Amino acid sequence: EEDGRPKWDNKFQYILSCVGFAVGLGNVWRFPYLCQIHGGGAFLIPYFIALLFEGIPLLHLELALGQYVRKGSIGAWNTVSPYLGGVGAGTWMASVLVSLYYNTVLTWVMWYFINSFQEPLPWSVCPLNENRTGLNEECYESTAVNYFWYRKTLNITPDVTESGTLQWWLILCLAACWAIVYLCTIRGIETTGKAIYVTALFPYLVLTIFLIHGLSLPGATDGLTYLFTPNLNALKNPRIWLDAATQIFFSLSLAVGGLIAFSSYNPPKNDCEKDAVTVAIVNSLTSLYASIPVFSVLGFKATTGYWDCLDRNILNIINEFDLPEESIMRQNYTAWISFLNSSYPEKIAGVKLKTCDLQEFLDQSVSGTGLAFIIFTQAITLMPGSQAWAILFFTMLFCLGLSSMFGNIEGVFTPLLELQVFKSTPKELLSGIICLISFLIALCFTLASGSYWIDIFDSYAGSLPLLVIAFFEVIGVAYVYKIKRFSKDVKQMTGRKPNLYWQMTWKFISPLLLLIVFVAFVTLQTHKPPSYAAWNPKYEGFPMKEEKVYPPWVVSICVLLAALPCVFIPLGALFHLIK
Repeated sequence: EEDGRPKWDNKFQYILSCVGFAVGLGNVWRFPYLCQIHGGGAFLIPYFIALLFEGIPLLHLELALGQYVRKGSIGAWNTVSPYLGGVGAGTWMASVLVSLYYNTVLTWVMWYFINSFQEPLPWSVCPLNENRTGLNEECYESTAVNYFWYRKTLNITPDVTESGTLQWWLILCLAACWAIVYLCTIRGIETTGKAIYVTALFPYLVLTIFLIHGLSLPGATDGLTYLFTPNLNALKNPRIWLDAATQIFFSLSLAVGGLIAFSSYNPPKNDCEKDAVTVAIVNSLTSLYASIPVFSVLGFKATTGYWDCLDRNILNIINEFDLPEESIMRQNYTAWISFLNSSYPEKIAGVKLKTCDLQEFLDQSVSGTGLAFIIFTQAITLMPGSQAWAILFFTMLFCLGLSSMFGNIEGVFTPLLELQVFKSTPKELLSGIICLISFLIALCFTLASGSYWIDIFDSYAGSLPLLVIAFFEVIGVAYVYKIKRFSKDVKQMTGRKPNLYWQMTWKFISPLLLLIVFVAFVTLQTHKPPSYAAWNPKYEGFPMKEEKVYPPWVVSICVLLAALPCVFIPLGALFHLIK
């Protein structure tokens, strides 16, 4: 290239990188959960409305900007207007914060992956207690899966204020994860561009294998019916609209500068409008596609739980009434119960029967790490050949996360490369320094209280600031740089002027939507004191988690994390004003 910028080998590699960046862990463990709690198929209505009026316009804006200016986030926003330089610095800061905790989630995935090679799987059985007289108490009271996650992986403290010690196995996995990220990003897109073929495509292969296998499991249809049956009453709840808007937003990885960095390596004459629509649609279809295997497996798990419940009741009845074995089956259970209720009401009341309801088992909803490391891993232990399924599942999660990490690191790396300070630094050294410093800071997440801090980072650094940044991005282009100028630039690249849809969304609809979402988000956050769920074996409701309120010093850290990327915006403008 004439300006010495590296470029993509081909168009497919670029699209794949954007898709790999956008499609992350959230598509697998957040989207299906949102569908589940928000009335199944009904959630798709606000989801697609948000995609149309907020997701796609913002995505096009970022891709067009990066491609036209051919700079990373800091340089790009400085070019749009020197007063907007702070927006670029804000996206850079957001990228840094997201990278720090995102790679720690991959650390957990790697730990599970390593343990998947054991026979039997270590989370399928409870270990013995210290004097080997019975099962470990904490494990016996909860489940083997919970015990492996909270005790063997996180070794979690019962309170966020008790930091505990660094867990050596997590430190080793964290170091390995940062080393892998370093090897893949060592020369920026020249190396990530090669790795992306594996990390972005492999998850689709695994999802398809899980899809075929999942649909053959008993109870899969119940899970899918449960997922896709729309409950339109859910649309009256404002929360569903907020969740849809934020999900689209975070799912497309907007406002962290990775997309601007990726598109800045494009040739100037490239149809960025088509790219934006392609990436957004592929991302949303992936979410839908991933929900099918996830819910067929959850349906299988619910059915297994329901059958266990029935079998226990059947055993109790057979013992109580001295009936021949196999006289009562799951099929005729209901008929027997009604017969015994009418013939021997006192006697049947004496048998402590559990109420078995498939719906209740299906209703157990979890998102995030709970879905991946607890619910799904438990379902895997019930499958024949569970080791192979576990290995596949965690390799898939690792690839999903890794391709998103490429974009996060690119959002940190590209703007730094363009600063005068680092002009002469070799790329390999710069990416090495970034990964090393990140690793050292991320060590705090390997403490016993680390997972509480991951939640704090995810809730505060990875959410609110991005809405603020995106709002200023749209306002900056629409009102500072002016839509007319921007449309002319886009026409120069794509050969056609952006139509009315793009102009209306950029100018009015998207900023308005972002503002509403922001206000709703803040209102919900300030409505109740920020709290967290702690895993405390001494809590009387154990194995339920204990709701605790954050102490004031933790709340101030939450506020700091949310404000950190945002303060750059006014600071940048002020700095230029004084200068």
